[in-house]
Order: sequence, then C-alpha cells, then structure tokens
Amino acid sequence: MRNRTEDQIEWFLIRHGAVRSNLERRYIGRATDEPLCREGIEALLARKRKGAYPAVGLLFSSPMKRCLETAGILYPKAEPVVIPEWEEMDFGAFEGRTYEELKDCGQYRKWVESGGTIPALQGEGREEFDRRCEAGLCRMLGFLTRRTEEQKLCGTACAVVHGGTIMSLLCRYGGGDYFDYQVSNGGGYRCLLHWDGGGQEDGVRHVRITDIRALPFLEQSILGEERV
Repeated sequence: MRNRTEDQIEWFLIRHGAVRSNLERRYIGRATDEPLCREGIEALLARKRKGAYPAVGLLFSSPMKRCLETAGILYPKAEPVVIPEWEEMDFGAFEGRTYEELKDCGQYRKWVESGGTIPALQGEGREEFDRRCEAGLCRMLGFLTRRTEEQKLCGTACAVVHGGTIMSLLCRYGGGDYFDYQVSNGGGYRCLLHWDGGGQEDGVRHVRITDIRALPFLEQSILGEERV
C-alpha cells in the first residue's frame, strides 16, 4: 500500500517537429494528420546532435503522425504510450488556411480577437480543448500511478505533443497566461509534475506543475517559424 499523499515526476513536454503547413504558416490542427517535412526532420536531428533532448524513463505521445514521428526520431528505442485526447485543437473551417486567406472573414477576426477562447468556426473553443487536454493528463497520470503501485518507479517522463496541448496544460496547472507557453517546433519545457490520486484514471486529483523551464538549445527555432 502506498504511504505517501503525493507523487512527483520530472516531466518534459516537447512540441513536434515542423510539417510543411507550419512552414507555410497554415493552421494545422486535429483534422490534418500531416507527416514531418524534410526541414523538420533535419532540424530535430541537428538539435539532437547538440544534446538538446534529455534521456527519459517513459515516453508519451499524441496519436498524430507528426508527434509519433518526432518521438521516433528523438527516442528510437522507446515505445510511446499514446494519449488520444492530446490531439491538437480542432480549427474547424480555419484548418489548412493562412492568416492572409482568412483576414477578411468576420468570424475569423472575432476568433482571433477572443484569443481563441470562442470556438473556431465549426471547430473547438478553448474550454472544450482544455477539458480534452485535462482528460489526457488524467489518463497519463493513471498510467503512472499504476506503475508506482506496482513498484515500477520512474523519475522522468516525456510527452511529445502539439503546441496547443503544451500551452493548455502548463497554463492550467502551472499558472500564467496561455500564450506565455508558445514554443517553436521541436522546442519544449522541463517541469515538475505533482499529483495525488488512486490508480484509476478518473481518480487523479490535486495536480500542479512547478519549476517550469525552457529546455536548453530550444528557445530559438532553427527554422524561424512561430506557432500556427
């Protein structure tokens, strides 16, 4: 029987490498399962050669190609645990389009002015997306809690996910503003993840994230892109 009230793990969140839509500054969300582009792969490998990515005990990933491919490049010997709720936000009618293509659309302007809090046209709003990201975190913590109860202890974990997923989770549990945690492709954060709960995924509670730091070498984008 566990005799402590809180579990803790060193947690790394890494945004997937670049896909062609990122370079073209298109909105790419849940509806587009696009693979990494050549430039995205090369940038990840260049950072990996510099030692930018830490060794980790457990690997988690969004189910989308760009995340699974990134996980395979960075951690080829690990089998990621897939968290289906961690797909990127659904951009609805804005999916695959650029600012220039959308700037004259009144519904798009309202969405941008809201900071993405209202639903995208035919897509998700921030509240719905945050709930989905939270459900994914509970799934991951349920997995970690069961391992702890089985005495398969692990001090570090990594999640290869989307920029929006990182922003949602760190804002929700670490404080600050959603846009404080924007990160370029291949970038990420290191933090401490604390939680209290039983072995069931829906029993995890009192989650908090502390000591959030940008990973070395990852603050500046090799490709020069920003999150879209």
